[in-house]
Amino acid sequence: MRTEYCGQLRQSHVGQQVTLCGWVNRRRDLGSLIFIDMRDREGIVQVFFDPDRADALKLASELRNEFCIQVTGTVRARDEKNVNADMATGAIEVLASDLTIINRAEALPLDSNHVNTEEARLKYRYLDLRRPEMAQRLKTRAKITSLVRRFMDDHGFLDIETPMLTKATPEGARDYLVPSRVHKGKFYALPQSPQLFKQLLMMSGFDRYYQIVKCFRDEDLRADRQPEFTQIDVETSFMTAEQVREVMEALVRSLWNDVKGVELGDFPIMTFAEAERRYGSDNQTCVTLWSWWTLLTW
Repeated sequence: MRTEYCGQLRQSHVGQQVTLCGWVNRRRDLGSLIFIDMRDREGIVQVFFDPDRADALKLASELRNEFCIQVTGTVRARDEKNVNADMATGAIEVLASDLTIINRAEALPLDSNHVNTEEARLKYRYLDLRRPEMAQRLKTRAKITSLVRRFMDDHGFLDIETPMLTKATPEGARDYLVPSRVHKGKFYALPQSPQLFKQLLMMSGFDRYYQIVKCFRDEDLRADRQPEFTQIDVETSFMTAEQVREVMEALVRSLWNDVKGVELGDFPIMTFAEAERRYGSDNQTCVTLWSWWTLLTW
């Protein structure tokens, strides 16, 4: 159905016939001409309908925001005065020759042109994720996941899945329990971490293991507590603490460089005792302005 993504069209596509699939982000009806901003996960491109394609123009008059559509047309360069420098596709537009309405949209509970409440955004998450900033966050997360896997693979770590249904283990929180249909009165537990399994892997000779894994903890929701979360889980054998730290620092450095283009400086290193003495805790961040000792003596 699709030959190109909306947000990936550039001047190199000028003269080509393309087929796009996506949603109507905005529509402007000038009578003899209709312009729409068409959106997909990669971005937005301007599509216009003219009287020479009467059938497509007539159907375009029915379009409303968030209609799901398919458009076939020719990529054209915009006149210099009409170039939109604020859009990645602002130097081109698509002259539509054919339009198909895949799905019509009723009035939506979320308004993309106004600020929506957090409750509404979470209730209609599938609509909230259409927003470019939300889509970009998911794309960034996918990129980070890919980079982590590549880094760990390059450093000799094996990506090994561990079971999601296991037995209850005493850790820092309560387990989520899943009743067994076959074994009446018995339950599985969702793992708080793959801790036991990865230690068994070390005993099995798999000395460098990693996994991007879901963990579950039945506890109150707080700023630093989630009932379900994803973590990069790592276990090694035959490595010193310094070697482990060097690998993890290299991972963080590579992620910041590849994702944000930021070169990180040297990581500060302190002992547990020093952290307790300076901050009264071992989990302070680098943005802490005052040390614990400063507060005590103020």
